[in-house]
Amino acid sequence: MSLQLGQVAPDFQQQSTEGPIRFHEWLGDSWGILFSHPKDFTPVCTTELGEVARLKPEWDKRGVKPIALSVDPVDSHHAWCGDIAETQGQAVNYPILADADLKVATLYGMIHPESDATLTVRAVYVVDPNKKIRLILTYPPSAGRNFVEILRTIDSLQLTDREKVATPVNWEKGQPVIIVPSLSDEQAKERFPQGWKRLKPYLRVVQLPD
Repeated sequence: MSLQLGQVAPDFQQQSTEGPIRFHEWLGDSWGILFSHPKDFTPVCTTELGEVARLKPEWDKRGVKPIALSVDPVDSHHAWCGDIAETQGQAVNYPILADADLKVATLYGMIHPESDATLTVRAVYVVDPNKKIRLILTYPPSAGRNFVEILRTIDSLQLTDREKVATPVNWEKGQPVIIVPSLSDEQAKERFPQGWKRLKPYLRVVQLPD
């Protein structure tokens, strides 16, 4: 199944380290980040799960619930969590789906046969409170994911959902943003009384209040 941005994230029920989870019900009104791993006890993924746990205050601040997935069973996940706490100095504080039957992996297109027909690729799906997919990323096995970048993207998504703006290259929270071209100058004057910098008719930069 090939998922697209803006599509409703497929719902599912699956076992996890925190018991059975029905995905949409578990998300509730929160944002979610679903990220997959080929299998337990892999070195790069061990560092990633520790980092996602360490970032809990940042996820909470943005109303985001993380949930991991691996094809191994729950008992294996619990044993792996012990290694993560020992080596990363941070206990896992979110559920890990036990997708032994590949149900979720198949729903989300996490199996790439040219890579390995029995293992999930290292994918990331950001889902908004309307259960729509807003970001899809796929990483190679050798490159650890940058969860600070994923947080930055969620900041952009949440801001641009509220305001008629887009975020420019390398944008960080608090920096100037771009007024969307669909907003006329007259409309922009009403929406952004603080004024903006006009670089081109299609490129208007504005600093939003904190």
